[in-house]
Amino acid sequence: MSQTATIRHDSKLSQFLLSFRQGWRVFRRNRMAVVCLGILVFVALFCFVGPYVYHTNQDNVGALMGEMCSQPPSSKHPLGTDKTCFDMLGRLMVGGQNSFIVGILAASIAVTFGSLYGVTSGYRGGRVDSVMMRVLDVLLSIPGLYLVLDAVALFGRNRAIMILIIGLTGWYGVARLIRSESLSLREREYVQAVRVMGGNTRRIMLKHILPNSVSTMTTLATFAIGDGILALAGLGYLGLGLVIPQTDWGTMLNTSFTAILLNYWWQIWPVVVLFLSVVISFNYLGDAVRDALEVRLRER
Repeated sequence: MSQTATIRHDSKLSQFLLSFRQGWRVFRRNRMAVVCLGILVFVALFCFVGPYVYHTNQDNVGALMGEMCSQPPSSKHPLGTDKTCFDMLGRLMVGGQNSFIVGILAASIAVTFGSLYGVTSGYRGGRVDSVMMRVLDVLLSIPGLYLVLDAVALFGRNRAIMILIIGLTGWYGVARLIRSESLSLREREYVQAVRVMGGNTRRIMLKHILPNSVSTMTTLATFAIGDGILALAGLGYLGLGLVIPQTDWGTMLNTSFTAILLNYWWQIWPVVVLFLSVVISFNYLGDAVRDALEVRLRER
């Protein structure tokens, strides 16, 4: 019995490795996607490893009062300082950390909840599907900004709250797409065979529908990370982002808004370049991942 299980495990591992190699072959043909992946890796290393190399004070606001604020780049501060005297290079790293963490965790919540909701709705069908879709329609009719404002007013503006707010308002599109996938998959021969053999609904959804929706979920997750970073930046720009001394790229743009009039370019352009590079890279990467996971493209 154990030998049979070992053979099955080795077979699944071989299939996974083969699929991965096929997907990677398609992915690396897209040179722009490889460049975007390189940009994301570089920015992630800059944000998470950079603070261990370039040490700055990004926590204690009071300790910075003796420093000169809004100073241009110099040997002491390579990207200058902002109006609260924080070192801009260190600030970019801290803001990037929060943007990445919020984006990734919020996307995880959105994709997980949206996938379970969509699979349940699509596979169950009938009245269950109708009720669940009407609930989703009601949620989609409520502007997300209103929900965000209410949540911020009730619970505050720390990082955990931002993750929950963005994650729990970003799953609607995921649910719709996964529902469509489930409607198609439930009619496949292998699902019908499991149903005839007595497989229960939970097993079919978790063992057959969800695993065969992984390619769609992976693509949606890539887009959702970019959307999460963009949503956090939008909140920060509106003044609803993280509270000092915490920051994110949107909050940095909000606090440096007057820098445009004063021509303090070092407070604007580095943030804009990093932010746009990351968001565009995630969105382009999502297209490339979709192509790499598409079976028809692998078989060309």
